[in-house]
Amino acid sequence: MRVFNEIRFDNLRGDLLGGVTAAVVALPMALAFGVASGAGPEAGLYGAVLIGLFAAFFGGTPTLISEPTGPMTVVFTAVIASLIAANPEQGMAMAFTVVMLTGVFQMAFGAMKLGRYVTMMPFTVISGFMSGIGLILIILQLPGLLGHESPGGGVLGTLQALPDLVRAINPWEALLAGFTLTILFFMPTRIKRVLPPQLLALVIGTLIVAFWLADRDVRVIGEIATGWPSLQIPVFSAEQWQIIVIDALVLALLGSVDALLTSVIAGSLTRKTADSDKELVGQGLGNLASGLFGGLPGAGATMGTVVNIQAGGRSALSGLVRAALLAVVVIWAGALTANIPLAVLAGIAVKVGIDIIDWRFLRRAHRVSVKGALIMWGVIMTTVFVDLITAVAIGLFVANILTIRRLADVQAEWVCTLPARRKRDEGYCAELTCEERGLLAKGRGRLKMLHLSGPMVFGAAAAINRHGAKLEGAEAVIIDLSRVPHLGVTTAVAIEAAIREQVAKGVGVFIAGVHGQPRERLAHLGLLKQIPPARWIQDRDAALRAALEVIGTEENGARESNGEE
Repeated sequence: MRVFNEIRFDNLRGDLLGGVTAAVVALPMALAFGVASGAGPEAGLYGAVLIGLFAAFFGGTPTLISEPTGPMTVVFTAVIASLIAANPEQGMAMAFTVVMLTGVFQMAFGAMKLGRYVTMMPFTVISGFMSGIGLILIILQLPGLLGHESPGGGVLGTLQALPDLVRAINPWEALLAGFTLTILFFMPTRIKRVLPPQLLALVIGTLIVAFWLADRDVRVIGEIATGWPSLQIPVFSAEQWQIIVIDALVLALLGSVDALLTSVIAGSLTRKTADSDKELVGQGLGNLASGLFGGLPGAGATMGTVVNIQAGGRSALSGLVRAALLAVVVIWAGALTANIPLAVLAGIAVKVGIDIIDWRFLRRAHRVSVKGALIMWGVIMTTVFVDLITAVAIGLFVANILTIRRLADVQAEWVCTLPARRKRDEGYCAELTCEERGLLAKGRGRLKMLHLSGPMVFGAAAAINRHGAKLEGAEAVIIDLSRVPHLGVTTAVAIEAAIREQVAKGVGVFIAGVHGQPRERLAHLGLLKQIPPARWIQDRDAALRAALEVIGTEENGARESNGEE
């Protein structure tokens, strides 16, 4: 595995143009997210530079643009609010330590090769979570749209204060916010291809404030301190570290999912397969560096990535160019951002929130699955009105329970007892040959077969227990595992219990067709000692014949005994 990302110079013009375009798009977004988070616009810029630089240099997706994103900003905003409320003196330092530890966790995920598993979450949970984050971002920006500072208290505090904010609306800032949203929503597509609407709104809004609204009560960013950010290495108590670790783990999981989903989009646009584990390491290094210097956490940004690719970016050089351009703004051009109105940034953040909401799935979720739609709406409401961790936990729990139930129903259909009393009770056992069915019929009910098919995990255990009652009256039982490639622990224990029950009754038990992993698992349970080796028969036909011989021998022995008496 290469240490560095794919940096090439054979597409110099495309990568330069892609990097410049991505930087133009990133600037207003970084400022907006910095202000929205409460950490300040400079935190957004630091995050955009450092995460973009390290992810481009060490990541696994050449065209991925990484920076502070809407979902990460929403979660980090909640982290800042809770930590400052609990510890006003060290709350902000703790928040940036959360960002550092987020990076450490992401690097650990990559080192443990967990990249392929990170995105394995039910779509209803991901959709509901992202839509909930979009709603939170919109709600938290409502005070900014109306010309006010945030009243605090998160979503509920903002909604409760909304009537008072509306009555005291600042008309000039509300007009600026409305003007920004108009540009973002209605700017013609042909102009968007050459000029990002966010940058246009930022420039026009700033010029309006500078030349026409200078004497009005309009809030602006103010001058950002230029130069390199200072290194921050705070010290905390054990109790504070517990809070930091939990928040960092949540951010690491969200950032990993966000980055890898965007990585998939980049791969589909460029027809290149990304290295997900290497990408997590690059994202982790970026977030670690961002936290060390007081920057926001970030992940792969869909908008920046798509813009980069459409402009011609094909290697990680475009990401490095973008980071270098933003670094110029951070180091030397901070004064240029002084007159940017906060209302414009609030409008940009609201548009991001609207774009995060999964409108396509919201409109059709009830048609796809009513249960899935209920899970999605439950995750949305919990995300908005409770907290993000609870939303994901409940959503995953309910979705997995429903999946387990459906899996158990499906696997139950692949377990059957032959001969069956009714044809429909045979389930998926119809692959027996005519000769095998004939041999089974010769047993006249004294020979029965418990047939399993397909991978058998814990969902099949209950079905095996139910079918145990159907083996009553048998003198010989065949456990047919010839079509089972994998045997889960729970199912293996259920099979073991069924076998031991039959052996305890004096029934002759044969195991047919078992091989590979299922054989090893049953052997580890001690069944090789319980069932003689001669009764572990690979061929099902041979197992049927052997079982018939046992039945015939026992019957003849009984007749001879009766004759002697």
